[in-house]
Amino acid sequence: MREETADNWFKTSRKIKSIEKIKNRAEKKGVVVTGDLSCEFNYNLEIERIKYNGKNVLAYLPGVDPDLKDEVVVITSHYDHIGIVDGEINNGADDDGSGTVTVMELARVYMDAFKNGDGPRRSVLFMNVIGEEKGLLGSEWYSDHPVFPLKNTVANLNIDMIGRVDEAHSDDENYIYLIGSDKLSSELHEISESANSSFTNLTLDYTFNAPDDPNRFYYRSDHYNFAKHDIPVIFYFSGVHEDYHAPGDDVEKIMFTKTTTVGRLVFHTAWELLNRDERIIVDQVNDFKD
Repeated sequence: MREETADNWFKTSRKIKSIEKIKNRAEKKGVVVTGDLSCEFNYNLEIERIKYNGKNVLAYLPGVDPDLKDEVVVITSHYDHIGIVDGEINNGADDDGSGTVTVMELARVYMDAFKNGDGPRRSVLFMNVIGEEKGLLGSEWYSDHPVFPLKNTVANLNIDMIGRVDEAHSDDENYIYLIGSDKLSSELHEISESANSSFTNLTLDYTFNAPDDPNRFYYRSDHYNFAKHDIPVIFYFSGVHEDYHAPGDDVEKIMFTKTTTVGRLVFHTAWELLNRDERIIVDQVNDFKD
């Protein structure tokens, strides 16, 4: 606002007289005066709204067991990114190109198994969603308009940023943060731990799974729109790095051996969920709804 406008407001205060006096006192004494203003102000905002139609991309593999094929495991990533900002292109190779291609590769592997007569007993939905960066919009839309009933959805395994390392693991890529695995189903957590010990031997880091995690990652990716409906979830995440939401998030920096190993963990976790006799149960109270 203009200084003269602010000065008119400050005339209503006993302590604050002008912008100039505030500046001088701040510079000389390192103190900024505060006080109440007994006045009102009005303002107008000019907002330009542009509507876009985004699409979730779904691939469905039906289960081979007639008694179980109505139950679905959903594997997700998001394929949008922040785009061009201040004239600079942000490619989002890790966020979430790494998850998107992993979901596509998992779909290919599961389809090969199906063609070879070894398809999963339950059905699996591979879904790359849109609008995560704008507020988890694509997954929210799906949870509000599910193609397959949410009551038949066994679990959601969500892959978002698995191709880099963060500062805490700068010297070792053999890890993954798991978020949400024990929030709703103790069985899901046990299956995940068993799959890792049997097939991948990653260091499973639960730092961001803490209820008081100040980063609130549990609420910040697409799995949350399943969890809020009491569907067990796991969020696979490598952490934030220096190129997060920046032009440097390019494919040349992706650690493909890391994405491969995490993809194997997702595969074996999903395989157990899809083929076990009994559906995993929800036995934990959902205290994490926002």
